[in-house]
Amino acid sequence: MSGLRLNILAAVLFAVLFFLQYRLWFESDGIRDMRQLKKTLAKQSEENEKLKKLNEDLLFQVQRLQNGKDAAESRARNELGMIKKDETFYQIVK
Repeated sequence: MSGLRLNILAAVLFAVLFFLQYRLWFESDGIRDMRQLKKTLAKQSEENEKLKKLNEDLLFQVQRLQNGKDAAESRARNELGMIKKDETFYQIVK
């Protein structure tokens, strides 16, 4: 009888272990999902860094435009083609 009980106990413990391992590896919130979430997190962190850099560049440009006349003048000249009063504009066409 003692050997039969040990075999039954071992079978039950093996079944419990198998059930827990299956849930750990294959069901939702398991290791597969965790790996996928880590990949998604890495991609999102990379995107966040790019956007953070872009925001810093834009903030720097805004501060330059707010604080300096030279920056606004330079932008008006380069992007809008504006010139100062009594200034002559020469356009060279090739």
